[in-house]
Amino acid sequence: MLKKFKLTNVPKFKSSSGLRAIITNTGWLFADRILRMGASLVVGVWVARYLGVQQYGLFNYALAFVSLFSPIFTLGLDDVVVRHIVRQSSNKEEILGTTFWLKLLGGIASVLLAISTMLFLGERETLKIWLVAILAIAGIFRAADTIELWFQSQVQSKYTVIAKNSAFLVNSAIKIILILTKAPLLAFAWVTLAEFAMSAIGLLIVYQVKGSSLWLWRWSFSAAKTLMKESLPLMFSGFAILIFMKIDQVMLGQMIGDSEVGVYSAAARVSEIWYFIPGAIVSSVAPSIYIVKEKSESLYYQRIGQLLSLMTCISLAIALPMTFLSDRIILIMFGSGYAEAGAILAVHIWTSLFVFMGLATSPWFIAEGLNHVSLGKTLFGAILNVILNLLLIPKYAGLGAAIATIISQAAATFLCNAFDPRTQKIFKIQVRSLLPFYKY
Repeated sequence: MLKKFKLTNVPKFKSSSGLRAIITNTGWLFADRILRMGASLVVGVWVARYLGVQQYGLFNYALAFVSLFSPIFTLGLDDVVVRHIVRQSSNKEEILGTTFWLKLLGGIASVLLAISTMLFLGERETLKIWLVAILAIAGIFRAADTIELWFQSQVQSKYTVIAKNSAFLVNSAIKIILILTKAPLLAFAWVTLAEFAMSAIGLLIVYQVKGSSLWLWRWSFSAAKTLMKESLPLMFSGFAILIFMKIDQVMLGQMIGDSEVGVYSAAARVSEIWYFIPGAIVSSVAPSIYIVKEKSESLYYQRIGQLLSLMTCISLAIALPMTFLSDRIILIMFGSGYAEAGAILAVHIWTSLFVFMGLATSPWFIAEGLNHVSLGKTLFGAILNVILNLLLIPKYAGLGAAIATIISQAAATFLCNAFDPRTQKIFKIQVRSLLPFYKY
């Protein structure tokens, strides 16, 4: 189905080489995610079995808590920066330099906020505070992801895949050593931080080797103002999205306990591991969608429709079999100690339909200049998710959290679009994507 993304009458993509670049780039991203999916499943399950439900839950609670602050170090800049580079490649040094410093400052701020919030909430458990502090520092090293945005804009993600996977594989091996040597929980947090540091170094090396120079990067206040003006709605949307994805684990930890977080995290790990698929496809196709919008409105909407149909088909192909095999999958992977996660997985996996759909519509919201609208509906879904968690977690624990996640995702990425005149056009395309025999 990807062959339908071939563009005509567009300078950069008018020949078959443009299509090959998209497919090749997507292939590299898929290879990256599949490698990570396989290795993280094997190593992650091994870690879960080694740590046990309680410590595994504590570690995932810390990860979830830190992730709530990740929009502060990403600042919602990624898609905006890619679009600006595509349009102004001659001005890349200013765009990249400004982005790097914004992300670095955001990373420092996220560390301070994560730790201070933990203390403000009255947390006194030393191990939990240390876990949050160590994992939060990783955000500072994420400033180097600016280089990844450059390669993404050029449809050359293979270089960042090589750099990041090298660090990932080394650290996966270290985690195995930690298990074999019976290392304490805190050691796994330090290894997680080390992976981000090594990834940053790898990206810097690759960028230099490919003939570019970091020393040409420069800060621009006017560029920062322009980028932040466009990215702020996306940053707040990022907060809301992470509330969708992670607040359930934080609330489970606060309302039930670390063991319940461990059970829920096992189900969520299997359910969410598929989210690399829309991310890889959309990041490769989005630059071409931005370009074709300037050339043909009908072709632009045709591409959006094809992307949505593809995402819907893939998500259903994942959710249906996983629903019936969830208990067996959990028992084989995690063991009987995590048996309760089977029922949670059978429900949670259906969140993928709306996650895939939401990611597929993100280029449309950016291209149409409707980031503020995306922010509004995402915030609505996030608030709904918190309310539903408060109502469902006390009675149904992890299963209630999974139900709350599905309802809130459906509301934010799909149903809300039906009630806003500005988004009703994309809603109709979303509805068509659910019709298996509809042709664009």
